[in-house]
Amino acid sequence: MEERPGRFLGVDPGAVRVGLALSDDDARVALPFDTVKREKNDKAAARQVRSALEAAEVPCPALAGVVVGLPLRLDGSEGEAARRVRRFAEALELTLGVPLHFVDERLSTVAVERTLRTLNVPRAEQRRVVDQAAAALLLQAFLDARGQETWPEADSDEAVAEGPSPGDEPAPAGPRGRERRAGARPRRKRR
Repeated sequence: MEERPGRFLGVDPGAVRVGLALSDDDARVALPFDTVKREKNDKAAARQVRSALEAAEVPCPALAGVVVGLPLRLDGSEGEAARRVRRFAEALELTLGVPLHFVDERLSTVAVERTLRTLNVPRAEQRRVVDQAAAALLLQAFLDARGQETWPEADSDEAVAEGPSPGDEPAPAGPRGRERRAGARPRRKRR
């Protein structure tokens, strides 16, 4: 199937909430978008996602595709949770009318929760954004896997040249005669 141009929608489906993320117009960067309360019926839940897109004036036909997080088991196999997500994804594909893609979303929500705690985001705010942040994480993984780079090309003026610049002093020698890289933190002693 030939890929359609446009933005991608990332979906992190949960039992209670559905996190949504959208890519930029060039499909390079994923951004958290919205969280909708999950209806029990898959068709109704898919309509909720469509309503969120319509409220933000994002036309469904303009989407290049939908990327859905698939909760695989730690061994990579599919269980009941993955089967529920596949049923919801089928309803979503019919409701939105765009191609569907699955991404392994094992532990994505856990990673986002850990990051939010590290950033000292208040617990109430964490609950509000965790699902859409997880959707952005899985959507970004999909975009990166497609070969879309989020950093400037190596031959562009924006790219940072590798190696020392003329006039740079060599990095000071670190412990045991190894050179320490500029900006690198010294290793801590193990106890």
